[in-house]
Amino acid sequence: MAKPKIPFNLGQVVATPAALVALGANQCGTTEWLNRHMTGDWGEVDAEDRAENDAAVRVGNRILSAYILPDGTKIWIITEADRSSTTILLPEEY
Repeated sequence: MAKPKIPFNLGQVVATPAALVALGANQCGTTEWLNRHMTGDWGEVDAEDRAENDAAVRVGNRILSAYILPDGTKIWIITEADRSSTTILLPEEY
């Protein structure tokens, strides 16, 4: 389990239609993934991206988490640097 981080503002949370379909196909909601994102469990990112996310929480840069759904589909959660919004999407939609 990830060590708790200082929570950050998600802003307006939105999800793309394709991400919602993927979550639904896996019988997953958004809450679990958003909670992981907000508590510093960045999911399937490399060490460099993990360090960048940790710093971004403190200094206000963009935060990107990547998670693998039960069927192998990858989703991303991106919180914008200004904390105005957080988007759940598939990587190919970026």
